[in-house]
Amino acid sequence: MKTRNLLITLAVVATASLSGCKFGRFVWFNFADINDHKIFPARELPASADPFVFYKPEQEIEPETITYRDDEVAFDDFLQQTESVAFLIIRNDSILYERYFDNYNDASIVPSFSMSKSVLSMLIGCAIDDGLIGSVHDPVSRYVPEMAKKGFDRVTIEHLLQMTSGLKFNESYRNPFGEVATFYYGRRLRKNTAKLELEAEPGTRFAYASGNSQVLGLVLDHALGDKSITEYLHENIWQPIGMEYDASWSVDRQKDGIEKTFCCLNARARDFAKLGRLYLNNGNWQGKQLVPADWVAQSTRVDSAGGSNKHYQYQWWLPTLDGDFLAQGILGQYVYVNPAKNLLIVRLGHKVNVSWFRVFANLVKEY
Repeated sequence: MKTRNLLITLAVVATASLSGCKFGRFVWFNFADINDHKIFPARELPASADPFVFYKPEQEIEPETITYRDDEVAFDDFLQQTESVAFLIIRNDSILYERYFDNYNDASIVPSFSMSKSVLSMLIGCAIDDGLIGSVHDPVSRYVPEMAKKGFDRVTIEHLLQMTSGLKFNESYRNPFGEVATFYYGRRLRKNTAKLELEAEPGTRFAYASGNSQVLGLVLDHALGDKSITEYLHENIWQPIGMEYDASWSVDRQKDGIEKTFCCLNARARDFAKLGRLYLNNGNWQGKQLVPADWVAQSTRVDSAGGSNKHYQYQWWLPTLDGDFLAQGILGQYVYVNPAKNLLIVRLGHKVNVSWFRVFANLVKEY
């Protein structure tokens, strides 16, 4: 009888997951995973017609051994033990070290998770430069009028960028009834985003919440009119910086969906590195200014005004306050940029089980 009941339960959950029930998909797929790009509909990002390829010298520079769990281990072994699937070190446009694990290779797709927030920030900067958005001081309600009744006439675009909006939002992926699970697995993202509420006065305190990035996505979606966010990314950044591979951005539903701008840009390690290279060069790519230089500077400077966090600026993390910055995803996806060393590091993996900030800091000393 117990076996029969279990089978019935599994059948119900499977049916629910396939038929569009957010709760069913949560139970069926459980926590976020680096294979999740396979379960969501997406908009395609075609590779560039003129791909940019990092130089790869014949002789690699392998990192020194590293202390992990009280043992001195080779760096390759460390990466494998920490469930990494890709790791790149690039300096002066040369790939000095590149490794893949767990049957992944340079052509393997990995979701960005929250690294997409940094890409979204790039697009907001482009949209302001293109005149599609007035300024960071515009209220959300200027672009999404229906959110005024929820208090978003007091929330500016800059509040969203800085995570100081005062948004009421449950960030736990483990709570099937929380907002982030609804956003991740649900199929009514526009409707659920517009229903968000505030719990604090905007501009008074920092509180990391993916809902801020999705509200930003909704603002951009309205500002773009008939053009999708994916199309805007492709035209303004993806094509011009010479992405080698096709990629995609997951959406909530196949028909008339909206991009999950808080997560879910699906690409390869080398192409993620190019996003870092773009900001390493102040938004300039081979002589063409793709993202305004002043936007890049604003996005990577230390600032704690208006309740913001000095380690977080315009959807980028600032780990040391010494000029370096990074995009970060929940399962240990990183694009780390160190302008002083002209250095890029990309790490993609299954989970976070070590302080990667410290690992990057040690690698900066070596390279």
